[in-house]
Amino acid sequence: MRGFNELQRVGKALMLPIAVLPVAGLLLRLGQPDVLDIAFVAQAGGAIFDNLALIFAVGIAVGLAREANGVAGLSGMIAYLVITNGVKSIDDKIKMGVLAGILAGVLAGAMYNRFRDTKLPSFLGFFGGSRFVPIVTGGASLALALVLGVVWPTIQAGIDAVGGWIVASGPVGAFFFGLLNRLLIPTGLHHILNNLAWFVVGSFQGAKGAVTGDLNRYFAGDPSAGVFMAGFYPVMMFGLPAACLAIYRTARPENRKATFGVMFSAALTAFLTGITEPIEFAFMFLAPALYAVHAVLTGLSLALLDVLGVKHGFSFSAGFIDYALNYGLSTKGWMIVPIGLAYAVVYYGLFVVCIERFNLATPGREAAAAPSAVASEGGGVEASGGVEAGAGVEAG
Repeated sequence: MRGFNELQRVGKALMLPIAVLPVAGLLLRLGQPDVLDIAFVAQAGGAIFDNLALIFAVGIAVGLAREANGVAGLSGMIAYLVITNGVKSIDDKIKMGVLAGILAGVLAGAMYNRFRDTKLPSFLGFFGGSRFVPIVTGGASLALALVLGVVWPTIQAGIDAVGGWIVASGPVGAFFFGLLNRLLIPTGLHHILNNLAWFVVGSFQGAKGAVTGDLNRYFAGDPSAGVFMAGFYPVMMFGLPAACLAIYRTARPENRKATFGVMFSAALTAFLTGITEPIEFAFMFLAPALYAVHAVLTGLSLALLDVLGVKHGFSFSAGFIDYALNYGLSTKGWMIVPIGLAYAVVYYGLFVVCIERFNLATPGREAAAAPSAVASEGGGVEASGGVEAGAGVEAG
């Protein structure tokens, strides 16, 4: 029980960095060449996603620290830099994604709470108290980097092997692709699956020569391409926005106003751009069982659309903008809308039932002392959006 409570604390701390994601997602998508074609707007949004792991490290550390002290945020940044550079020095092929930031933030927050009042001998007094926290965090991060540098390559290689089987296994493979695409988001290892499916598997002789990968083949005109992209549309455009409605609906009455602000902006971002991390990170750690249900539904969506012969693609992610822009190349693309509406009903119903039946601690269901934190985060606004964030290619 204690471990579960700690996991929920991490989930609540995630709401701080999550609050900046919807605006970043909209800027990133609207600035793309196929929309407004304003490079500096896209770069402004992209800067957030490019440094998402570091933002999580700082935000989670501050969120977990007592008094939300800024020293914890500094320690989170130090932990992230030590961990990422440490593991790369052991194996430069290691990619941990957002997980490195989450681990760094949790470690720094724990170090702050444990050592913030440490007293040292008088001749070292300057380094005592809160100043000792970044120092001890750096040492702990070095030890963690050593462990991850040894263990992570094996995990990464295992995911790579599983990915090769998935992309060659028809509807069953499509199901597991969707399932693991969601489950692996915190680790960053979903990039391995995405790269295999979208840029490696299959070959098509297009007008400009041979291209490989589901995404490249789709835009080259291959009518058989789009298997590993179409199924994300019902989830990103319909399912997760409906989940936001369910989270708002099940929030405590006194928290609904603040919850509405966060959930509405996250739902709008998901629908338009396909950037879904603002929603997913909002309940991933607060209600992990609910996130597992979401992952299964994503896998079922990809398998279902594959069986029905629906093909669609995206250059960025599975939002309305890509749906409309790339509709002309789709096969049975119209079916995504009725399937998506059905998915919205399923998501809403399942989320409401699960949240209320099992009393899950989704945003807005905190005790009376918590709403102020939610409100301060919701005022700011929360990518797998982008071919790496949401379902998605640009943000990740």
